Amino acid sequence: MRDTVDPEFAAYVDARQGRWLRAAYLVYGELERAEEQLLHAFTRLSLRWGKVDDPDAFVLGYLYDAAMSRFSRSVKAFEDEEDPVKVALGALTPQQRAVLVLLHLEELTEFEVAEALKMSSSAVHATGMTAISRFRLELGTPDWRDVTGREPR
Repeated sequence: MRDTVDPEFAAYVDARQGRWLRAAYLVYGELERAEEQLLHAFTRLSLRWGKVDDPDAFVLGYLYDAAMSRFSRSVKAFEDEEDPVKVALGALTPQQRAVLVLLHLEELTEFEVAEALKMSSSAVHATGMTAISRFRLELGTPDWRDVTGREPR
């Protein structure tokens, strides 16, 4: 067992933890769970540090695998929130939140999201389109594709 932390690993964690925590919070909808999953991801990465080619992909994969699990689908996200954005995110499935966060917050391509979530790129595209439509609907924003100009119901 090591008594010291690799300085490169410590610098990596220091530089990335805010970004990953924000993304995990938006996907899990619960700060404690996001912190717990991020800690697990960093712990697992520390055990493989120096053997992992892409630490970001490793952490991303670990965080989102847990978000996509069967357990996550049964947990309500952003309970007791009044912020309309968080309420709208909470109305999405964990898979929709993950795709939305990866595409729009992390600014990954559909192919990168597909690889991270172990989905096809066409499934990522369809999920992303459904997620953004549902998110906009939950916010009460009319769909830009609605040429009639009618307000949403």
